[in-house]
Amino acid sequence: MAILENIRKRTTVLILIIGLALFAFVISGVFSSDNFSGTKVGSTVAEVNGENIPIDEFRAQVETASRRYGPTVSSTQLVNMVYDQEVRKTILNQQFEDLGIDVESDQIVEFVRTSGYAQIPDFQDENGIFNEEVFRSAIADWKANDPLRYDAWLQDEASIIQAAKERMYFNLVKGGVTATLTEGKLDYDMSNDKVDLQYVRIPFTSIPDSTINVSKSDIQAYINDHKTKFQQEKARDIRFVYFEEKPSAEDDNNVKEGITALLDDSVEYSEAKDANDTIAGFRNTTAMAAFLDRYSDTKFDTIYKAKNDLPTVVADTLMAMNVGDIYGPYKDGDFYKISKVMDRKANGTVKASHILITWEGAERANPSITRTKEEAETEAKRLLAEAKKEGVLFSTLARDNSDGPSAPRGGDLGYFQEGVMADEFNDFCFGNPTGTIGLVETQFGYHVIKVDDKQDVIQVATLAREIEPSEETINTLFTDATKFEMAVLDEEPENFGDIARESSYTVRPVNKIKEMEENLPGLGSQRSIVQWVFNEDTSVGDIRRFNVNNGYAVVQLTKKYKKGLMAPEDASATALPAIRKERKAQQIISANQGKAMEAIASDNNVSVSTASAVTLSSPTIPGAGREPLVVGSAFALDVNQTSKLIEGNSGVFMIKVTNKTEAADVENYSTYAQNLQSSAAARVNGSVYNALKDKAEIEDKRATFY
Repeated sequence: MAILENIRKRTTVLILIIGLALFAFVISGVFSSDNFSGTKVGSTVAEVNGENIPIDEFRAQVETASRRYGPTVSSTQLVNMVYDQEVRKTILNQQFEDLGIDVESDQIVEFVRTSGYAQIPDFQDENGIFNEEVFRSAIADWKANDPLRYDAWLQDEASIIQAAKERMYFNLVKGGVTATLTEGKLDYDMSNDKVDLQYVRIPFTSIPDSTINVSKSDIQAYINDHKTKFQQEKARDIRFVYFEEKPSAEDDNNVKEGITALLDDSVEYSEAKDANDTIAGFRNTTAMAAFLDRYSDTKFDTIYKAKNDLPTVVADTLMAMNVGDIYGPYKDGDFYKISKVMDRKANGTVKASHILITWEGAERANPSITRTKEEAETEAKRLLAEAKKEGVLFSTLARDNSDGPSAPRGGDLGYFQEGVMADEFNDFCFGNPTGTIGLVETQFGYHVIKVDDKQDVIQVATLAREIEPSEETINTLFTDATKFEMAVLDEEPENFGDIARESSYTVRPVNKIKEMEENLPGLGSQRSIVQWVFNEDTSVGDIRRFNVNNGYAVVQLTKKYKKGLMAPEDASATALPAIRKERKAQQIISANQGKAMEAIASDNNVSVSTASAVTLSSPTIPGAGREPLVVGSAFALDVNQTSKLIEGNSGVFMIKVTNKTEAADVENYSTYAQNLQSSAAARVNGSVYNALKDKAEIEDKRATFY
């Protein structure tokens, strides 16, 4: 800063030269040739509209993301996250280039000023406010004296430039989003114009599916007519048998016997004494912490616990025991345990509620509190008197009057032990019987307190041993998995399921696995299996054994799906119901053509129903569900006019309009138009990018590298 101050004292020309130099490196991203270089080297992880995303740059981004997120995010998740970011950036940058969108120094500064970067202390003046001159000086100082921080800033700057361009681009799009008063009126009318109608509905379910014959060629024709609905990505189906590494019944029993043996004293030979020593067991040891350190999978927890803090399976039992009593062995999850009550404190935990009345300046007081301490005391005494009245609900009084965060819970503070609350609060709660209501003062304010309940707390020592598979069990599991693998490899691929059932193994299918998926139901994170099924050398029917989480999986590839239009077999689940619906509608309309509503109802064993106050914005018919075409048709009819037969979502309808209520006119529809415009503008960012992405030609090559 001293250097810059001296520079400012020089001539105007020198100031201009230095200013231009600062501009060049402070807002370096705008002028850095690296940022605008079209050079692409090495292999590519994706191609977007003919533009490559280089794998070396992509890997650098994945590494950066890995440092940011750490081990909480898997490598595949990181790759997918960075891929989505890079594809988005590439698509949008192509738009920026086509439209000539760029950012200058002042726009970057303005972006920093209006973003979280403005909160960086190095960019703020002595008043804690972002200052452009301080900002530029800080970057200049980093470049000269802190290269690592300056390099980090250059990465931030690249992100800022990208974000600034995106803001400009989407703001341009939003600038073109508008809604006229006519559209506002239409929106108002759709919500407030109402129609009453009578209707008869012949549901599609009245015709059994089995009576509608649909051939493979019919499905193919339907697919060809609705190609956008039947596009699919490259995918795979598998089935597998999971050999889980878990304890056997014998392992379970051995752990139980082992922990039981520790209960009583034992005799061990001591080389130092050349004699037998009696080793105190869990029941008699006087050094519990040391005993558990040596023999237990868990340490001695000296904290006293209330019933709610104890394991559910033994909470009632332990609370009913006396000091010195022992319970167990018992199973708690994956452990066998034996517990001993070491000590008990009567009424060691208290449940209380309070009404906090604080004053301006009290510790942690809400800034909106303006009452004085004297006013707070007066109000607290008033509430104390009110709380002691017969029939008054303390929880309601707390909810309506307390300044504390427990007010929404009726002042309930739950259970707590001694030493948790402020001294005055603690002494009142533990020094008075259940049901007492009183007033105390702490640094937080005045508390009207009600002692709701008291419970004993106990100190428990627990000897625990985890139930784990033995080495013998693990070896047997490996042998079983290998035998099954060899058996299915020796047979025809289609016999996989039969062989599994003969050995009472469960076969689990997983369908439509995508190329960059990682997690498989029932197996967890298994990227190696996904890579194998998408390997060009892996054929349908191939089988392989994998080491998976806690065991082995013998996996078979059962089907491959090519990218593009679905085959009839794959599309049938969606196409069949739609084709049947069309044909049922044709049958129903043909059979009831020219009939009156009452005759249709009688002939089809259905009733004439009514619907009132139906709107276009919520086109739901009671008893039939959402039916926009039917409701739209109703609004096109005059009062007392009857429609033709209409194919709806759930059946074929005939409707008669019995009444129409038009919405009252309003003076100005600008509010409704503005709401439409705001709603549309709020969707711009996501909708525009998704539209650009859908239109883009994207070649995904991630699976080549990951």
